[in-house]
Amino acid sequence: MRVLAVYDIHGNVEALEAVLADPRAAGADVVLVGGDAVPGPFAAETLDRLEAIRVPVRWLRGNGEREVAEAVGAPAPRPEDLAAVTAALTAAQLNHERALALGGLPLTVELDGVLYCHASPRRDDEMLTRLSPPERWAAALGGAGAALVVGGHTHQADDRRAGPVRFVNAGSVGLPYEGHADARWLWVEDGVPSPRATAYDAARAGARMLAAGWPDERSLGAALLDPVDPAVVTRIFEELARAQGA
Repeated sequence: MRVLAVYDIHGNVEALEAVLADPRAAGADVVLVGGDAVPGPFAAETLDRLEAIRVPVRWLRGNGEREVAEAVGAPAPRPEDLAAVTAALTAAQLNHERALALGGLPLTVELDGVLYCHASPRRDDEMLTRLSPPERWAAALGGAGAALVVGGHTHQADDRRAGPVRFVNAGSVGLPYEGHADARWLWVEDGVPSPRATAYDAARAGARMLAAGWPDERSLGAALLDPVDPAVVTRIFEELARAQGA
């Protein structure tokens, strides 16, 4: 089986189009949407494009999908809560039925012996970074029940062992924190993962997202407009994980 895994698109439909047009992405038997296709400035267009793919598409729930679903009918978020603000903006782009359906997507999907999740097999928001200690990796993956687990969430590609489990982070299509803005994705053929990156005009895409009124200027800048050192982002995420008691 040939699986095209696309994670963390975040409404960057231009990045998604670039990946789908990449000749190396042709011939997939299944497209696996690994969560956080939304929120984002072009959420409806992104979902439309994914739904138009001619091969079967399997969907995962990321924290983004859950938060967009939770925003339906919720009180207006505090302006300083950027995650809630972007979730509410995205929910407003979509009709209520479509937004609510995102919250019902599965936490994990198994294909050809590979277990796909968004953050970890047990949570859609668990922070596992390049700096996370072995015991945190072991706790998150200990009950996976698969030799290979594919995830995302941190927007940084990774490949490591946690005991008997190999974990591969597919990276981010739409907002990669890699020090360059190429769209990251994963090709998995007969259970063997191969990381890929597709170049496109990311600066134009980022500028278009800002022009659409997307409020998360910091993320767009760090990923697309003026990519920051990936080690800086890794440290920030690891500090967040520790503060959350992970």
